[in-house]
Amino acid sequence: MVKKARALSRLIGPAFVAAVAYVDPGNFAANFSAGAKFGYMLLWVLVLANAMAMLVQYLSAKVGIVTGKSLPKIIAENLGRRTRIAYWLQAELVAIATDLAEVIGGALALYILFDIPMLLGAIITGLVSLILLRIYNEREVKVFERVIMGILMIIPIGFIIGLFVAPPDPVGIVSGLVPTLHTPDMILLATAMLGATVMPHVVYLHSALARDRHGKVEMSRMRYLLKATKMDVGIAMLVAGSVNIAMLLLAASALRGMPETDSLTAIFEALQTHIGTLVAWLFGLGLLAAGLASTAVGAQAGAVIMKEMINHKIPTIARRTITIIPAIIIIGLGMDPTFALILSQVALSFGIPFALLPLIFVTRSRRIMGEHANSTWLNWMLYAVVAVITVLNFVLVGLTFQ
Repeated sequence: MVKKARALSRLIGPAFVAAVAYVDPGNFAANFSAGAKFGYMLLWVLVLANAMAMLVQYLSAKVGIVTGKSLPKIIAENLGRRTRIAYWLQAELVAIATDLAEVIGGALALYILFDIPMLLGAIITGLVSLILLRIYNEREVKVFERVIMGILMIIPIGFIIGLFVAPPDPVGIVSGLVPTLHTPDMILLATAMLGATVMPHVVYLHSALARDRHGKVEMSRMRYLLKATKMDVGIAMLVAGSVNIAMLLLAASALRGMPETDSLTAIFEALQTHIGTLVAWLFGLGLLAAGLASTAVGAQAGAVIMKEMINHKIPTIARRTITIIPAIIIIGLGMDPTFALILSQVALSFGIPFALLPLIFVTRSRRIMGEHANSTWLNWMLYAVVAVITVLNFVLVGLTFQ
């Protein structure tokens, strides 16, 4: 039994790389803003979003294991040239929006921790992500996974300590599990939290990570690998979901109603004033770790999308330079970085249906997945996920035009 558990544990890794995207700087901005502004009222969004993410990431990984192909590759094989290019463009825009949040988040962390100018911080964040990408591109997949997993473990330290210093209200937690959306601001933040939790780019990436990790899978090992993948996804998403919930609980218990919490810089200062320097610095360190790790994962997702969908690959340095430009422009224009982070997460939410609908079509197909195709009830559950997200998006558009 012990040997079997150890063997399963050696297969854990790809889902933890995907999980980093679920605790990126956009999550910091959305979750802390939600907790500071509305207390525990949007906790239900995180619980729902994490349940969705667990299901979606398992199905994405299953595609890579069962077919030996990534989801973008299968999509490309089933689309005409013009449709494929159009689909690739929207997927790349989603990846760029992701990269925007991650680079700005890393730069912001370097600024609040070490007073490094934002522009220089963005460049440093981009350079560190290049190093991490180099590890993956040299086929050291397991090393890349272990580095990312190590960084993921750093992120929640400050929140855990902070929750001991400022314990959340149990009654508030229970009431926050009841769905409610009263104001346009709540809908905006709920959509941002959803976009920051169910990440379209890692829906594409996880299938490639599973394929690259396990290679061509023999039918005799298929069920064993799928079982290991369920464990991988379950643990990774539980960690990521707990970190997101801890962010909101800490903001709700320590920062609720404070006027000086409208940006991540202000949240850092408020934590320092009301909870202590240690928690504030650990918050900044977690933000930095999230920015550095997630920008590498985001850039890798963009590279996979391009290679698999249009069969084109550009050098890593050139791609990193191109994708960092939007963040540099926003920083150079002096835009509020926290607001830019939240808007980037809203943009991600609009990309979710474009990733989930093909995932449903692929995983329900017996032609593609064989005996591992989805059951009918699972298909309906996935349609419900897409419907919830799409409705939220349309409501958000209506409120924006009003």
